[in-house]
Formats: sequence, structure tokens, C-alpha cells
Amino acid sequence: MVEGNKTSTEMHTFLPQDDALTSKYKVQVVSKDVEIATPLANSKNFDPFTERKIDNPTTDGETLTHLLKAALGTGILSMPYAFRGAGIVGGILGTILVSLICTHCSYILVKCAHVLYYKTHKTKMGFADVAETAFATGPKWGRKFSKFSRYFVQICLFSTYFGACTAYNIIIATNFGQVIKYYMNHTEPVVLMANMTTPVNVSDVVNTTTSAIETVIPLDISFMRIIIACLFVPLILLVYVPDLKYLAPFSMVANIFMACSLGMTFYYLVQDMLPINQLSLMRPYYEFPQFFSVTVFAMEAIGVIMPLENNMKTPQNFVGICGVLSKGMGSVTFVYILLGLLGYMKYGDHANAVITANLPIALIPAQVVKVLIGLAVFFTFGLQFYVCIDIAWNGVKEHFADRPRTGEYIVRTVMVICCVSLAIAIPNIGPLVELVGAFCFSLLGLLAPVVIEVITYWDVGFGRFNWMIYKNVVVTLIGLLALVFGTKSAIQGIVEAMM
Repeated sequence: MVEGNKTSTEMHTFLPQDDALTSKYKVQVVSKDVEIATPLANSKNFDPFTERKIDNPTTDGETLTHLLKAALGTGILSMPYAFRGAGIVGGILGTILVSLICTHCSYILVKCAHVLYYKTHKTKMGFADVAETAFATGPKWGRKFSKFSRYFVQICLFSTYFGACTAYNIIIATNFGQVIKYYMNHTEPVVLMANMTTPVNVSDVVNTTTSAIETVIPLDISFMRIIIACLFVPLILLVYVPDLKYLAPFSMVANIFMACSLGMTFYYLVQDMLPINQLSLMRPYYEFPQFFSVTVFAMEAIGVIMPLENNMKTPQNFVGICGVLSKGMGSVTFVYILLGLLGYMKYGDHANAVITANLPIALIPAQVVKVLIGLAVFFTFGLQFYVCIDIAWNGVKEHFADRPRTGEYIVRTVMVICCVSLAIAIPNIGPLVELVGAFCFSLLGLLAPVVIEVITYWDVGFGRFNWMIYKNVVVTLIGLLALVFGTKSAIQGIVEAMM
């Protein structure tokens, strides 16, 4: 990483930073969130929000924009695939449930951070800081786990972002691969009727209107692995960008490409939908782990929650019923339900793990969508992978004290090799997304915040009738079920894909 003071950019907002930022500005904040715990008696004269000093603090509106950009990621492309495992009614209700759980866990993480600010006289913390401080200032029996909790959160963050970047490789290869293979073999398309469930030959549908025909290009595993391997050099060059501020233009381009692609995708999804009687309202219960894992992967944004709060002008407005978090996740939930529902109603049980793979490849606009999505995910890779690099480099940089720059590029190169190699080994995006969602996000986004809340409030109290304990038991059970059954389902899918 670049040493010394860095120019603050919007991109820094999305990193799980643990170090406090310093500034010449003092932010005055008026408390508006009545849900934040009352400061301890010996800390009444300390207000962490008026003492906080940051460069260019973000307004509530700017923070909301950052949250929407972080939560509306490439995972949205997998929502129709998630609805495949839940059905129409099950998908809608399940997405709302997952959203409520993810939002609540993000909320309690911020709430605990605010309590710990008063306890420790700190003005900001990262995710790992909150975990470590909660144990360090909590019950005596738990203080020996403070360092472990920090390492656990950092490892989970690394695993989550690394898994997501591996999935990005497959998404890029899927979209580029279909276009490449179409022009390599465009004289032999496979045609799939919008209201059929099996491929048929072109000669069988010569009298069918163009709008009713979908041209599907199947990608075999060997071809996918070749495309993924070809991404190695471009990804290396992207990852060699030394600082986040130089990635800002790439992020802007990715946002534009993604917005255009989603708009065009919605256009295709609302045409020639399947009849309701051909779709499931509710799927069998044993398919729900697939839905839950993919939806958690798509919606979870726990890694950016504390960085967003740390950079706010009015951080207490982040939580609360009408806070920034609730508004942002409410909007995200609506968009995810809309795309998931339309994609499922368009393609039914044939909805791909990346919905753009279902678009009619024979049409130029659909080809443009696939290319734009591939480019958008490619440029997003640099930002997401920066988190992994930051964590890994901080863990090994003392071994490269003599030649830090060389060591840093070695670490970047090795990590890209590992990421691309993992994608080559598991070129099936569906099970991989399920695994990241079920294992990584269940630990990081559901179970870790619950444990932090219990430890933080151990000496403060758990509310009337200990309601907080009962609530956390429910969340823990849901997280464990997702962890066990979701991970099992994902591993089975990976094994089947590799056989």
C-alpha cells in the first residue's frame, strides 16, 4: 500500500478500515436516534460524535448513495436463480425475511459501536475494532478472546471478498464467453422457445415469431476454463493499480455500464413471460437453502457498514426506523424482489445463475448487455480485491521490510493467481455463490454481529424480560441453519459440477 497520508476518495468508503482518520474539521452532531444506549455514568462528558474529526464528512444523502451502490452489486444478477429455489410467493416473502435479518444485523453492529465509543472514548471503529473492543471491555471471561475476535473478523472479511472476486471471474467469463462462442459457431445456434422447456432445432420453429425465440449458447467447462485463464493478465494489470484513488475512474465506468445493462435486462424480462400456472408459488423446503444462500450473497453489505458510518457527518442518523440504513435496505429489497420475480417469471426453472446468460444472444442489444456486464464486473473486481490485498499485505508486510514495494507486488500477483485458479477449478457460478453466501456471509453478516451484541450488553443488560437474548437465539438458529444446510447444498453442487 502507499505509505503516508492518502487523498480521501469515495472509494475509501467501501474498505473495512480499522484505523482512525484525522482531520482539521470538527463535526457537530445532534442526537436523534433514541435507540442508542445511554452512555455510562463515568462517560457523560464525552460525546464521540462531536469529538470525531474527519476529512470531507458525508451527508445522509451521500451515505445513502454509497450504501445503495454497495448493496446493489453484481449479486442482483443471481436473484432469478434464487427465486428458482423458492417460487413466486416464497421468493417474495423470503427476500423480505433475508432483508430484515441482514438489516437488523447491520443495525446492531452500528449500535454496539456507538455504545463502545462511549466506553472507550474512541470516535470511530472498523468491524474488527468493534469485535475486539467488545470482548476487551466485556465480561472478564471473554477478554482473552479479544485478539481472536479481531483475527476472526479479518479472516471472514478476506474469505468473503476473495470468494466474491472468484465468482466475478466466472461472471465475466460467462458473459464474454457466450458472445465469443456465438461468433465462433453462429451457424449452429440452439433455439429455446419462450414457452418450452427443452431445446429444439431452428428448422422446427421457422414459422415462429422472432420475439418468441431465445438463442442459447451452452458453455462447456473446458471452454469456460480457457476464458477464465485468459483473464489472468488483464486482472493482474488491474490489481497492480497502486492506490484506491486511481481506481475511482474504473468504478465510475463500472457503475455506468451496470446501470445501462440492468435497464436493458429489465426490458427483455418483461416480454413473453411464462404463464403463472407453469411456475411454482412455493418450492419444497429442501430447496430453500439455495434461495437463502444466494439471496444473502446478493444483499449482504456488512463489510461496508462501519466505513460508511465512520465517514458520516451525522452518524447517529445511520440507524433508527427512518435512518439511512433502513431507507437504503428498503430500496434494495424492492429492486431485488423486482428483478428476481421478473427473471423467474420469464425463464422459470431455466433461470441461469447469472440472468444475463439467459438473454437472446442472437440479438445485438443482448450481446451489448453481456459485454457491458462483463466489463462492469471486471472493473468492480479491482475495488473488491483491494480489500483482500489490504488485509493480506498488513499480515505479511513485516517480512518484506527491506523491499516493501517488491513484496507488495508479489502478494498481489500470488493472490490473483490463487483467485483465478480457484475459478478455473470451480467454473460453475451457482454453487460458488451459494457457498460464499452460506458460509462466509452467515458467519460474518449474521452470527458475528449477534455475538458482538451479547458481549457488548453483557454488563449493561439485555432489556425487559431479556428480550435481546431470545431475539438473538432466533437469529443464531437461522444463521446456523443457513451455514450448515446452505454450505452442504453448495458443496454438493460444486462436486456435481466438477464430475
